[in-house]
Amino acid sequence: MAAQLLDGKALSQQVEMELKVRVDALLKQGQVPGLCVILVGEDPASQLYVGNKEKACNRLGINSRTIRMPADSTQEQLDEEIKKVNADPSIHGLLVQFPLPAHLNASRAQTLILPEKDADGLHDINTGKMMRGETAPIACTPKGALYMLKSANIPIEGKHAVVVGRSSIVGRPMAMLLLRENATVTICHSRTRNLGDYTRQADILVAAIGKPGFITADMVKEGATVIDVGMNRVDGKFCGDVDFDAVKEKAAYITPVPGGVGRMTVAMLMSNTVEAAEKAFAG
Repeated sequence: MAAQLLDGKALSQQVEMELKVRVDALLKQGQVPGLCVILVGEDPASQLYVGNKEKACNRLGINSRTIRMPADSTQEQLDEEIKKVNADPSIHGLLVQFPLPAHLNASRAQTLILPEKDADGLHDINTGKMMRGETAPIACTPKGALYMLKSANIPIEGKHAVVVGRSSIVGRPMAMLLLRENATVTICHSRTRNLGDYTRQADILVAAIGKPGFITADMVKEGATVIDVGMNRVDGKFCGDVDFDAVKEKAAYITPVPGGVGRMTVAMLMSNTVEAAEKAFAG
């Protein structure tokens, strides 16, 4: 029996409906939430994400700004743009789109963003608060993936969750969020030996490695929930890290690519921005 799809498109629309009520309340008071994305270079997946972000802002009534910088921009130029947006009171959420070109320091860029404007939930201070279980902006992709699990009433507590990938953007915060939900969490990565031995134990398997079709059916436990965070471009089409057609025949739940976690990432970005605006306007 084929897996049940976790439909990020439908769920993100539901989230947006709830956010629209909150944005409209701000707009009635003459308060306009603002979000800015700084995009360096022309990574296809990043351009798709930024385009979806702009459309979501337009649907919700959020002021959207995208600063596009050439791939050969210097660190100093990027730093200067971040500082300008930090100082702009009309912008409540700011993110620098990753990945950055190799010559730029992603960690430096992230820590330059004011914590209260950290729409991506990746600032050191906000990450530390999340680790301690305190209220703070949460990284959008893991936040969206967890939202999908909870919305489908998929049990997390006491389950074995395996996260394949250890990036600071997805893998590590995803593992921490699942741990906060009382799952038993294993993190695998490029140096993990006999990877399939771990993934086959997973009740919840999260793939976040950036390798198209890497997770095959023989690596998945019968009846598992598979969350595919990958967004790869192959032959002009986007696909995930999971061999979707094969794995869907074995899993109980699975996210499609596109139309899965990516849509929820944008929705959570909107959520973080609206929350930041509400706090800013509340003084």
